Amino acid sequence: MNPAQQAARAFREQHGRPPAGVWSAPGRVNLIGEHTDYNDGFVLPFALPHRIAAAASPRADGILTVATLGSDGRVQDSEPMTVAELRPGGVEGWVSYPAGVAWSLREQGIEQGADIVLAGNVPTGAGLSSSAALECAVALALLGLAGQEEPGLARRAEIARWAQHAENDFVGAPTGVLDQTASMCCIAGHLLFLDVRSGEMEQVPFDAAAAGLRILAIDTRVKHAHSEGGYGERRRGTERAADLLGVKALREVGHDDLDDTLARLPDELAPLVRHVVTENQRVLDLVALLREGRIADIGPLLDASHVSMRDDYRISCPELDLAVDVANESGALGARMTGGGFGGTAIALVPESAVDTVESAVTAAFESAGYRPPRAFVAVPSPGARRDEL
Repeated sequence: MNPAQQAARAFREQHGRPPAGVWSAPGRVNLIGEHTDYNDGFVLPFALPHRIAAAASPRADGILTVATLGSDGRVQDSEPMTVAELRPGGVEGWVSYPAGVAWSLREQGIEQGADIVLAGNVPTGAGLSSSAALECAVALALLGLAGQEEPGLARRAEIARWAQHAENDFVGAPTGVLDQTASMCCIAGHLLFLDVRSGEMEQVPFDAAAAGLRILAIDTRVKHAHSEGGYGERRRGTERAADLLGVKALREVGHDDLDDTLARLPDELAPLVRHVVTENQRVLDLVALLREGRIADIGPLLDASHVSMRDDYRISCPELDLAVDVANESGALGARMTGGGFGGTAIALVPESAVDTVESAVTAAFESAGYRPPRAFVAVPSPGARRDEL
């Protein structure tokens, strides 16, 4: 049973009637382009087959109720909320994410009461954007209940920014717009090449299987929270560096004159800037390789990205480093952490014939190190947010 079916069944059990509809949105993997989005840079994500679904029906009294189906099959309820009274800081815990979306839509003039039941299979805390998937599913559900269905690409990008607004200003997590845009705008079989500053998007074909390759995602099962220290510190550091350099965002710092630029910065900020500027260039270089059909040649860029995040941005951890190192030693063409950092998931470009070998080697290395067993799966570019047919 897929998440949409699970959400619909849980809704019927919870409310004694079928939902008016079910909407779902995927998690994402970012192939490359980490911590560049809030610096107006370039990113290259794709949507995962893992999704969060929102079964929903409208309410005429302005009340929002949200329940979620846990992995144990139990439904967890929230307290009913009045949409007109939602305020940042007024809701805590997991329900702050759907509440934040209702608040953000209200700011756009869309004040929709609803009963919502959530279900999904996007791993939480794995750097795969479960929160963005939840936000985008709820946003589409509330918009659908308000009569706004099937948004086009420009509207989807706008909805992504509304969802980001909810996470930044209602929940208090200082994320960029990468996750929500990927969840809303990705399509099957493609990477989303996004210029965050201009909003320009290009769907880049990506068929690893046709090249005899796979993207292996390795969930280290180390949890992280964007709303806590490290992520916010990095973001504030890049914003401070941009101010010192007299630019609106680090996107404006040229790659060719990077050394001269770094010499103008305090020692603690220079590595952050070096990561952002070189990561932007790596995105451009990787897209250029894909346009030439050279998917097997992207591995060194993945490796360089991980080293930059480990050494300059300092957002890796021993489990991620071990996963990346062992993957490369056991047959991967390149590997890197993906997501916000401080735990989560690594990805590796692996020949199809070596997938089992790499997965087994990483699992054995984790066991030897005394870590929890990782979870691995082949990540395939999948559809973005949608209304589901049951």
